[in-house]
Amino acid sequence: MRSPAAHADTRLTYDDFVHFPDDGRRHELIDGAHYVTPSPDVRHQAIVVRLVVAIATYLQQHPVGRVFVAPLDVVLSTHDIVEPDLLFVATDQSDIVTDSNIQGPPALVVEVLSHSTRKRDAQAKRRLFERSGVREYWLVDPELETVQVLRMTPDGKLLRVVELSMEDDETLTTPLLPDWALALRDIFGG
Repeated sequence: MRSPAAHADTRLTYDDFVHFPDDGRRHELIDGAHYVTPSPDVRHQAIVVRLVVAIATYLQQHPVGRVFVAPLDVVLSTHDIVEPDLLFVATDQSDIVTDSNIQGPPALVVEVLSHSTRKRDAQAKRRLFERSGVREYWLVDPELETVQVLRMTPDGKLLRVVELSMEDDETLTTPLLPDWALALRDIFGG
């Protein structure tokens, strides 16, 4: 009888990942499983642009880190490589930024939900970001016009601290960007 340790690890790795085709789709590995997502739609991209512009504008006056958008590989382990819609790397972690990719957990990861990624973003990626040490994770829902903010607790759990709604005319803030605020109507274009 063979021990479990004797079985070969069949999960895909970063070495496999770099050989995936450059086909305009988003390729990601989560625990060695390959996920392919089609290009996002126009509304999705408009929301990402609004968020990036708001954060980048803030960072011009408050240089507390750097903001990046997909496609950019975030290498969390040899079996976990993702391309978040938007990510923020704080100045205290600038060593994770390389010429090729991000090597470690960003302070903030933002995913704009779509029908094809909703479950993966809310479940598998949430668990991945929690075990990797992402400080804050936003799930932006264009359909419901809401933003869920999940924040790392002192005991290492990524828990939802608030769900904001455009319908309630709420404003998004984060301790990662002191004094930064963005109304949800400015995110969703309402």
